[in-house]
Amino acid sequence: MEVGSLPVELWRLILAYLPLPDLGRCCLVCRAWRELILSLDSTRWRQLCLGCRECRHPNWPRRPHLPPVSWREALHQHALASRTWTQNGSDLHSSACLHLFRRRKDRRVWHAGTIAGGGYETLRGALAAAGPYDKVVLHAGVYEEQVEVSLKVPVEIVGLGKLGDVSLLVSFDQQCPTARLCNLVFMPAWFSPVVYKTSSGHVQLDNCNFEGCQLHIRGPGTCQARFCSFAQGSSAHFLGVTISLMDSCEFSGGDSASVTVEGAPVSERNWAFKHLVALAKTFTMMTSNGSTEISNQGGKDSVGAGSHVNTPLEGVNTMEDWNKQEVDWEANWAKQKGGGSLLPSQDGTVIEENGMETSSESSEEDDEQDGEKGTGLKLSYDQHGLAHLSKADTPDSSAFPALLSLSAELQRDAEARDLAALVQGCLLRRCLLRDGKGGVHLCNHGQARLEANVFRGLNYAVRCIQNAKMVMLRNEVCECKASGVFLRLSAQGLIAENNIHSNGEAGLDIRKGANPIILCNRIHSGLRSGIVVLGNGRGSIRSNQIYGNKEAGVYILFNGNPVVSGNHIFQGLAAGIAVNENGRGLITENVIRQNQWGGADIRRGGDPVLRNNFICYGYSDGVVVGERGRGLIEGNHIYGNRGCGVWVMSSSLPQLIGNHITHNRIYGLAVFCRKDTESAVSREGYRGPENFNEEGELMAWESDIDSEDERFSSRRPITVALVENNCISHNGAVGVYVKSNEPLNVVANMVNSNRGDGVSVIQSAQLTRLVGNCVLCNGWTGVAVDRDCRVELRGNGVYGNNCHGVCFRGDGLIVENDVVGNNAVGIRVMDNADVKVLRNRVQVLRGYGISVKERVRGVVQENLVYQSHSASTKTPIRTNKQNLECVVLNNSLLTPRSQALWTLDNPPPRPHNSNPSSVTPSTLPTHLAITMTNRITTSVESGCHNNSSIFCSIL
Repeated sequence: MEVGSLPVELWRLILAYLPLPDLGRCCLVCRAWRELILSLDSTRWRQLCLGCRECRHPNWPRRPHLPPVSWREALHQHALASRTWTQNGSDLHSSACLHLFRRRKDRRVWHAGTIAGGGYETLRGALAAAGPYDKVVLHAGVYEEQVEVSLKVPVEIVGLGKLGDVSLLVSFDQQCPTARLCNLVFMPAWFSPVVYKTSSGHVQLDNCNFEGCQLHIRGPGTCQARFCSFAQGSSAHFLGVTISLMDSCEFSGGDSASVTVEGAPVSERNWAFKHLVALAKTFTMMTSNGSTEISNQGGKDSVGAGSHVNTPLEGVNTMEDWNKQEVDWEANWAKQKGGGSLLPSQDGTVIEENGMETSSESSEEDDEQDGEKGTGLKLSYDQHGLAHLSKADTPDSSAFPALLSLSAELQRDAEARDLAALVQGCLLRRCLLRDGKGGVHLCNHGQARLEANVFRGLNYAVRCIQNAKMVMLRNEVCECKASGVFLRLSAQGLIAENNIHSNGEAGLDIRKGANPIILCNRIHSGLRSGIVVLGNGRGSIRSNQIYGNKEAGVYILFNGNPVVSGNHIFQGLAAGIAVNENGRGLITENVIRQNQWGGADIRRGGDPVLRNNFICYGYSDGVVVGERGRGLIEGNHIYGNRGCGVWVMSSSLPQLIGNHITHNRIYGLAVFCRKDTESAVSREGYRGPENFNEEGELMAWESDIDSEDERFSSRRPITVALVENNCISHNGAVGVYVKSNEPLNVVANMVNSNRGDGVSVIQSAQLTRLVGNCVLCNGWTGVAVDRDCRVELRGNGVYGNNCHGVCFRGDGLIVENDVVGNNAVGIRVMDNADVKVLRNRVQVLRGYGISVKERVRGVVQENLVYQSHSASTKTPIRTNKQNLECVVLNNSLLTPRSQALWTLDNPPPRPHNSNPSSVTPSTLPTHLAITMTNRITTSVESGCHNNSSIFCSIL
């Protein structure tokens, strides 16, 4: 019969009445018939799948309102999985003829319950009569046994009718190789909460309910549970299992962990091991192939995060947007400046008037200005040693490193690749775990694989401790009261492509030597931090999207030491990354943007390596190094932040090397001296480290932290904060602002085109050294040093600034600098300064070369002053004749004769650090810890800053 003889719609109507075996026979007729049968997916195949008593909706329990990709394929997978228990080769009975004709012994069906026409009254009686692989059909009713029932032969026990019609108050002990139970409700017997246990055989559970009872599987025994419900505190316990599968099950209402996996897999294997491994690998391939389509159907409830790589960077500013915002910002600032008001949208942030020269002060210098209209001959300084830094462009969002996909990460990481392929222990797939105390608990070398599950409304979703190992792929973890995933005590594993959100504590909590690999997850909308690493926790955190959390996106403290690389950390309500309380870590190549507090915040002994990150468009400072902060901050792009580019407290010891700090709204780099106060600890709303304890218990942190004798063995020792080889440009106020009580070294930096002073030293009780820097084209004075400051200027180039080159009121040295092309006095020394001005080369467009005023003490000696106008009669060096405490001698004046001879030569323009690779980078931190002998308390920075960071410290 030809298909074309009738309309296709009519054939579909006819075929919709065929049972499953007849549909299979029709598929074998020809290709046209096969295509016709397959086209019945949404009608007949759907009807057959939903009508099967042995299974439920293919997307139950996570999304029963969504259809599967294919109803026929779902029914096919169910048929294959439901036959696993019969594939025991040792129980096949062969015929006496040929091996090809072997067949299984004929199965009999035994009935139990109140039925007409015979049958057994009790379950025990029916099991006693059943032979190997027979089926025992239980009719509607409640079956109770007063003692434990042993299953000694392979048997199938099936409840008749709808799920719930047959209830068992029985405790089974399986002693046979295989068994299957289907369509039953298990409740605990009076003598034991364990309703089923096996230690060697294989049990298959299909479409069963467990109410207030326990399932125990001990290796080498195995279990395959499908479409089962564990309610009213029911749980499954796996001890030393080699493999067991829990597919499409629901766990709810437990007062302990719903699934417990304990002990390393035993070496012995039962007959079902190879079949379950093959089935598990099939599950894994189906999950990876179907995750994208399922997530698209799921909308906002989607489990997978596999498509996050192509997610657009919503709300990312560009430098054009930033420049437009600056127009309004500058106008508002001009209106407010007269009253010393705060900057727009910056609560508690003040630009001090002594941080830059004011116009009223400039008016006092009218008598120092040269009245000649022409600018004269100019000295060229373009070939100075830091010219390469002045050419750096500010990146935009297109320069951000792209998030890698999971497949790309696995290709790069052999360890992660091996973990992703691991199929051992307990496998949970497409399960729903909700509304209980705990989801999955792994301990004592246990192993588990969790794929495409939903954990919702629990105290915690997954707890992995004591050298346990897990693979966690494409799950959704949400609305947990504590942290979503805990890892402790040398636990490890792979956590990839999960959607972890809206949890009461951290999304992931890693401590006590745990070392997981965390790849390509979405960790967002948490009520506290995204990821917390503490108590010697480690881990590799790569290619994740971490956003919208109320506290730090990544929080490292108490000797946590992870690798945080290639992540996008954005739109958090606190810091992007916070390193506190002796935390460490390698933080590299991340995009940290649009966070409310500092992009990176380092305090109280934090000592990370922060390298090659993009820290931009923050609503506060870019990088904050607070009280006792340390760390290597190298090669980062820090730009477009509404606060300072880098904010440093003088009691800290950071190394800032090779960073680009540009286009920030306030200072490029600010160094302050404010200390934490004791009262900050008891401020209202303070929450100390006890909030990092899991499940509410108070822990003694002393036991979490091991000793360390060689903390700084691989990093060069640092006793003075170092700012070296950075580009600090186009910032909204002063380029480098110093108000410090500690020594500071500022070496070989390019400080150019900032709106205020290039470098402003307001307070410096100890020596601040400015060596080999280029201070170029800033909006006001190149280098300004206030009263009572100790500063050394050596080997710098101060070029083309809009006011004085150097304005010095403090004590110190000005030695061998080139001060050229500035718009007012070249070197201006005043007040009661005690300074030596030696061997400098000075040329200005207007005003004096060197001006020594008031009661200055010191020496002005062997300086070379270039006079811009050959006809000028003005004295190049102005001194106060009544001041006998300042010695001026052996200075030279060079007047222009020709442009060819009018150059800075022998030596060439300073600074002379022409090789950027000459900066010796610090090595990576050691992976050790610090001894701590008393309980650690965390203080909180009080308020937002007046001479302090906008960032208000992590609670």
